[in-house]
Amino acid sequence: MVIILAMTQFLVLIFGRIRQPRVISEVIGGIFLGPTVMGRIPGFKNAIFPDAGRPGLTLTSTIGLIVFLFLVGLEIDTKIVKRNIVSASAISFAGLAVPLGLGAALGIPIYKEFINPAVNYGYFLLFTAVAVGITAFPVLCRILTELKLLETTVGSVTLAAGVGNDVVGWILLALTVALVNASSGLTALYVLLASAGYIIFLLYPGRWAYVWLAKWTGSLERGAPTAGMMTLTLVIVFASAFFTDIIGVHAIFGGFLAGLIIPHDNGYAISLVEKLEDLVSIILLPIYFTLSGLNTNLGLMNTGKTWGYTFLICTVAFFAKFLPCFGAAMATGFNWRESGAVGSLMSCKGLVELIVLNIGLQANILDTRTFSMFVVHAIVLTFLTTPLTLFFYPPKYRTRDGPKPDHLAEGGAAAAVSSSEDAFKTRFTLVLDRIEQLPAAMTIAHLLHPTKALPPSSPALSDEKSEKSFEKPPVYDGSTRISINALRLIELTSRTSAVLKSKVAESLIYTDPVVSVFRTFGQLNNLLVSAALSVVSHDDFPSAIATHVAETDSQMVIVPWSRGSTEIDGETDAGAHNPFDGVFHKNSVNSRDQTSSVVYSEFIRNVFSTASSSVALFVDRGITTAHTGSDNQHLFLPFIGGSDDRLALAFLVQLARNPSVEATVTFAAGDTVYAQNDTQTRLASETADNVAWDRYASSSASYDAETAAALSRISFTTIQTATPLHAAVELATKISQASPAKNLIVVSGRSRRMTVEAHRVELQQIVTETGVSITSSVPKTLGDMGAALVATNTRASLLILQATAGV
Repeated sequence: MVIILAMTQFLVLIFGRIRQPRVISEVIGGIFLGPTVMGRIPGFKNAIFPDAGRPGLTLTSTIGLIVFLFLVGLEIDTKIVKRNIVSASAISFAGLAVPLGLGAALGIPIYKEFINPAVNYGYFLLFTAVAVGITAFPVLCRILTELKLLETTVGSVTLAAGVGNDVVGWILLALTVALVNASSGLTALYVLLASAGYIIFLLYPGRWAYVWLAKWTGSLERGAPTAGMMTLTLVIVFASAFFTDIIGVHAIFGGFLAGLIIPHDNGYAISLVEKLEDLVSIILLPIYFTLSGLNTNLGLMNTGKTWGYTFLICTVAFFAKFLPCFGAAMATGFNWRESGAVGSLMSCKGLVELIVLNIGLQANILDTRTFSMFVVHAIVLTFLTTPLTLFFYPPKYRTRDGPKPDHLAEGGAAAAVSSSEDAFKTRFTLVLDRIEQLPAAMTIAHLLHPTKALPPSSPALSDEKSEKSFEKPPVYDGSTRISINALRLIELTSRTSAVLKSKVAESLIYTDPVVSVFRTFGQLNNLLVSAALSVVSHDDFPSAIATHVAETDSQMVIVPWSRGSTEIDGETDAGAHNPFDGVFHKNSVNSRDQTSSVVYSEFIRNVFSTASSSVALFVDRGITTAHTGSDNQHLFLPFIGGSDDRLALAFLVQLARNPSVEATVTFAAGDTVYAQNDTQTRLASETADNVAWDRYASSSASYDAETAAALSRISFTTIQTATPLHAAVELATKISQASPAKNLIVVSGRSRRMTVEAHRVELQQIVTETGVSITSSVPKTLGDMGAALVATNTRASLLILQATAGV
């Protein structure tokens, strides 16, 4: 078992790098452990896979296969087919009729060359037809999700066509098995009639009874099965498998049929899958593939004729799928790129093909050599699916399935908004990737809102329309209203539950607890909140954010980072330590907040580097003072210079429009040196800094009423210092001590690009003075000012800003 799991995980790491589905690693791992590679080591097979232990492995793998086929059946959603019935039907029919015919034709020379004449000729042709015609629906789902095609028309149509292909393929395979196992034509008829009757019984009265029980137990309402429903589900799965096995059809068909009766309402199916998938995918399926690999011996393919026929199988199987699906897609209105992607995706084989081949081997339709030939063809076609799809349909040519956002559908981008640092920001994207970020998200959202009462006729804050679009903020009494789009990110993994979530992302946005809580918060606080949800891999989070920002014309991305509680030497502390203790300090801190990780800080840096708009990172250290019945927020900005600090100054003034906010801004004037150390750059940057400062600090300037009220709550001071980091830390400490009833938020520019030279020397002095040990991740994430505040353990939350590139 250890060897099997180790080999599988090792290959997953390798092939995952080139975006290959997990099944490729599992199949190749099984071949490596079989007679092709490791089996050639003297005594390996007898020591690791002795014949006496094979029955136990076979039983375990069969149980895993039954549960896996149950999950496959559960993935099938007929609603997908109904949405794209015309195109999907045409593609599905073309992708079945032609491959079945060519597959049968392919079987003629293979039978004459390699198959024992004792094998029934007609059964073998029927089997090769099914092997060529079937599409691996589970692997197809994962490839579509991994390539972010589920949101496109191509993805939705291909998925719907794959459903039809999969169902018909399984029916034909069941027919083949029934004919092979039947001793006579009458027995075969009995098997087919019993199978048909059982399918009708299970899909209609069986499904109705199951749904009624799910409602009666409250499982469907809660969106999760109770222990009793989970027990009943497993009993149905194995009882169904047992019945299909004893009537002469393989047990896996019973598991597949059981999956079709599970309701998908309210996330019930997703919750059920989450309870089973890891056991199946991590332990049981690799055992099945290992047994398959033990039956695969590429050493028997030792002649040119054998490899020639293997190439012929690959060629016929690919073009028998690709060309008809390509033509059907073209005929139903797709262009050549989209049609090429559809054809490539429909030619995918993967796990389902391996199951078909193993059934053929068990039924003695295939011998070891022809089995190995077909296994090679399955690996090759599955391996080619992803690169061919990307070749035909790269991201820049993709079109989304469904309505475009309003501001784009009306004929172009939204109204142009100044990208300068001092522009009043009205459209924000707020990233929510986990529930722990909600406190920080609510805090920054509250600060953005000036708490001004809205007219009674103001539109609904979270209507159905705003869930799918990002509208231009309406104007009330001369004041532009703030719009916040909550971008909910859900990590896509190889798990079946993640694939199911990606397929129902449009409906999941209405039931996701994180989105629901924040939307309710916005409604109660008169915030214009809309929401979007994306299911992508963790590595693609930054690119998903960048794409969303471009599509919605957001002016600023806000990334909340809640610290949560920590335990230090067995004592719980709710706020005495900065949020980076568990990440960057080598001490005895055990953080309960999973976002406090080097992985998350790397994600934040990627957001800073890829976003096309301004970015704000809000590190919330939590509420550290007792609530007095009123809002208590004090903002402090140490202004050093550079575009990031100029953005921070303008944004602080905007936040100060909230009457509950007071602020202190200190211009730390000194020898500021800019990254491009030439006269022109120095003069331009110094001039911009002085202009930005005078715009708000000068008493002679004129402002609108709201800005004037905000500036009346801000204290501006100027100090001369050669050590701005020391000065900022000292001032932040004084402010915190002078106003202990207020929560202090230090606002700072990140100053990591296109701005001032990093204050690395002074930062190192602070680290030495405090005796702490921090890594380079701190200044890379927060900038030198933020790193200095972290190193000195300043009791404050941090708001780190980075201006748009090129500003």
